[in-house]
Amino acid sequence: MSTTRPSSPGTSRRAPVQTTALVVGAAFLLVGVLGFVPGITTDYGSMSGAGHHSGAMLLGVFQVSVLHNLLHLAFGVVGILLSRRPSPAKLFLIGGGVVYLALWVYGLVVSPDGSANFVPLNTADNWLHLVLGLGMVVLGLVMPRRYTRETAPSQHGPTAGGDIQ
Repeated sequence: MSTTRPSSPGTSRRAPVQTTALVVGAAFLLVGVLGFVPGITTDYGSMSGAGHHSGAMLLGVFQVSVLHNLLHLAFGVVGILLSRRPSPAKLFLIGGGVVYLALWVYGLVVSPDGSANFVPLNTADNWLHLVLGLGMVVLGLVMPRRYTRETAPSQHGPTAGGDIQ
């Protein structure tokens, strides 16, 4: 006797890479919103539109500006939209990770007080960008793009079944 059941019409299973991209996108969206919340962002009144002179700090650690927060919001929306299909979800994770690694390198070479630091970036941002970049690339490479027997138990229990590809 089989324990698998056919899935209902309209039911779709998300591949692990899609779920990962969705979670990462939602996290960026949340960070973008929190960057505009006084209290969570310290020195909120000194936030500038862009540039290194913004004194606002997300969680008192990460220097932010209106532009920085808007970039987080946009990145989050892109991640959520691309999480709808496996290949774009993988592209978001790997491509976004490469962007964050490039941003890390940029943050290392640009002067913190220079006009080229327009996002703005501080040392904490730089190291977070390294971790995010490496993490996103690794997740994009290792997360399965298909819902398989190997991924089913971890997502839906040991008796998961249905449209397993």
